[in-house]
Amino acid sequence: MTSSNSRLFFTYIVIVIAVMISMGLIIIPLISGNEKIIASFALISGLIVFLVLIYNIFEKYMKPVRSAALVADELVKGNYKARTYVNYYGDAGKLSHSINVLARSLQEMVIQEKIQASQLRTVIDNMESGVMFINDKGYVHLVNRKFLNMFGKQSNDYIGYLYYDVIDQVKIHNAVQEAFLYEEKVKNSFVFSMEIEKKYFEIVGAPIFNEKHDLKGVVLVFHDITEHKRIEQMRKDFVANVSHELKTPITSIRGFAETLLDGAMENEDLRNEFLTIILKESERLQALVYDLLELSKLEKDEMTLKYEHISLPQFLQDILPIVEQQANNKSIQFITSIDSDTEMEGDPDRLKQVFLNLLNNAINYTPQNGEVHLIVKEEQEVVRVIVTDTGIGIPEDMQKRIFERFFRVDRARSRNTGGTGLGLAIVKHIVEAHHGTIKVISKLNHGSTFEITFPKK
Repeated sequence: MTSSNSRLFFTYIVIVIAVMISMGLIIIPLISGNEKIIASFALISGLIVFLVLIYNIFEKYMKPVRSAALVADELVKGNYKARTYVNYYGDAGKLSHSINVLARSLQEMVIQEKIQASQLRTVIDNMESGVMFINDKGYVHLVNRKFLNMFGKQSNDYIGYLYYDVIDQVKIHNAVQEAFLYEEKVKNSFVFSMEIEKKYFEIVGAPIFNEKHDLKGVVLVFHDITEHKRIEQMRKDFVANVSHELKTPITSIRGFAETLLDGAMENEDLRNEFLTIILKESERLQALVYDLLELSKLEKDEMTLKYEHISLPQFLQDILPIVEQQANNKSIQFITSIDSDTEMEGDPDRLKQVFLNLLNNAINYTPQNGEVHLIVKEEQEVVRVIVTDTGIGIPEDMQKRIFERFFRVDRARSRNTGGTGLGLAIVKHIVEAHHGTIKVISKLNHGSTFEITFPKK
């Protein structure tokens, strides 16, 4: 018995005893002889019967009801672990059993709600889109991990604050206001300027209603579309660049052909000069189309590498004479340092493209009497290839873009050297297809260094 139940029970006993004693004090003085004994026995027997009855009533009815009331109070307070006294007699027993069933059901519901809330929080935190929930009074109630990655700060810098106090973007304010005002989904986009680059976001705002269709808040979903914007811009640039690159040789070929047909064909020297230009432009056009097809295969993952065991010193014997001749024609000193017995697994034809592209670029962009160095060295798990020149160099702000299609540091000079603007893009794709890495270190007017790391296997 609890202390409160015990006090109540003893209170009842004291009252009954007091009543019985009072009755005895009144009745016994009025009788004499054996009647006193009989009266005393009757009073004591009555007291015992009353005590037994009170005890049974208390145990079977009052105690369960009082215990059920206390448990109900605990349930109201949120303590769903509370249980009442179990009694199997009559309606009081049914009440105790029902209270316990209710408590167990509420406890299971709370556990399930916690599990579901945890699962929902996990899903929201691992979404690839930023999420923010704003209640009907404009206070931020929830932000997920992706949102914090997008905009920075910590969750406690947002939660509990009015949305317009913690978010500066006007277009986000407009999306929230339109979702509240029109009570329908809205979509918008905005640019967020970071320290290094601009980020493009698409925002979708949707109102949230309860079962009575009362507006309870707005949920905002943020999609980072920076990569889509970049790809879209690359496509536009690609179309523009391809059109421009094709237009130049085609215009030249057509112009000189028309000039020949208009009478210049009669002049042998002029005819030979024009035909030489037409041949050169057609070769350039052919190289451009070939590089475009190669790049298309690489980007679509249609290229299948034919791996072979390659001894690099022997492999480079077929490439170096071509490069040396090109260097001699420009009075450039070509210096090589190749570790003997350097071996790796790779596709010889594709690797030949890598070496030729890098070395040709180094020679083409190095002035006369300059130097070009090729270093091939073997390390524990990788083969490192370094191509260094003393050429014109690459401005720091352009170094991140040199592997883009058609990107040229010096457009006029690139065309004069016969380049298509696709060489380094092809090199990067081939290196990555071999699970390697490529990086550039350059200083304007002081030359460039391209470093490639290939895994041996």
